[in-house]
Amino acid sequence: MNGLSIVIPVFNERKNLDQLLKRIVKNFKIKNYEIIIVDDDSTDGSDLILKKLKKKYNKLNYFIRKKKPRDLSKSCTFGFLKAKFNMVMVMDGDLQHRPEEINKLYKKIKSKDFDIVVGNRGLLERKNYGLSTIRLISSVILIFAVNFLLGLKTKDPMSGFFIFKKKIYTNNKNRLFNKGYKILLDLIYSSKEKLKIVDVYINFKNRADGLSKMSLKIIYLLIILLLRNFLKKIF
Repeated sequence: MNGLSIVIPVFNERKNLDQLLKRIVKNFKIKNYEIIIVDDDSTDGSDLILKKLKKKYNKLNYFIRKKKPRDLSKSCTFGFLKAKFNMVMVMDGDLQHRPEEINKLYKKIKSKDFDIVVGNRGLLERKNYGLSTIRLISSVILIFAVNFLLGLKTKDPMSGFFIFKKKIYTNNKNRLFNKGYKILLDLIYSSKEKLKIVDVYINFKNRADGLSKMSLKIIYLLIILLLRNFLKKIF
């Protein structure tokens, strides 16, 4: 079905949810779209907030993913399975990804036959400062590592704000690593098809509320994902 499914994986984002939905509904005006929030079994009462918001916004569907371990990639792919439209967007629930920029990415993928449109944070060009210095440096290093080991497909393969054709997931779901916090990288480099990818610069904001989900475990899973795809590339 033609339209857009906006998949938002969240964990302990109760303070951001109302503003997030309000801004999406206010700024995104196409008829055929839905908002799918996948909550990774939050401990802050997000379920109660989502229950109230469901009554307020008819475009909203939400799911509580209780399976352990908590994992952003698995929350995303859970949302992909629930998506009813042919285009899928992924964005964070902490308002670092501005809802006002959804239209920019959607118009780009509709303007030409792109497979993926990436919300590029401009970290390599120092256009945005929505990360701490340590996060910025580590993200830039990881971007260079991805592009060196796997080949340049986008200038921001670590972005969490992007839109893609749902068939990319459907055709490649059994090839995905599907662990960790970088589902875009997984989709791009695990795909068996040659994808047409374009970057669109976004205004990446500071986190509105809540804590960063980056940890040593996440970095470890990212390294495994990189090595997995590098070995597949050379053998």
